[in-house]
Amino acid sequence: MRAVVQTVGRASVRVGDEVVGAIDDGLLVLLGVTHTDTPETARTMARKVHELRILDDERSATDTGAPVLVVSQFTLYGDARKGRRPSWTAAAPAEVAEPLVTAVVEALRERGAKVETGRFRAHMLVESVNVGPRTILLDL
Repeated sequence: MRAVVQTVGRASVRVGDEVVGAIDDGLLVLLGVTHTDTPETARTMARKVHELRILDDERSATDTGAPVLVVSQFTLYGDARKGRRPSWTAAAPAEVAEPLVTAVVEALRERGAKVETGRFRAHMLVESVNVGPRTILLDL
């Protein structure tokens, strides 16, 4: 599992004319799933995201109650080392990835996080205002 975590002043996800998820002053998490990920990987990712000391004064969402916006992002497993057209073979298929993205969201909520989400398999417009900027790649 791979996540790009950014501190944001605000972030939102739009599908068509509808805002399906939005937060202020929190973490935007772009989340990719690969073939070997499991529910345990999802729980570990949720813990790492929630406890990541990336906010002001080296605090975490656990410490501050900052909200989290989770957006599935299979392209995090794109491989463009050969040529100009990325290969997506390292990304898990949707039927494997969707329950694991949901498991990360549920694990974050179980930890007390306020979580918003994008919409799986939808064409999403993700908008964010990065703070810092602070961006971390978590690769499990």
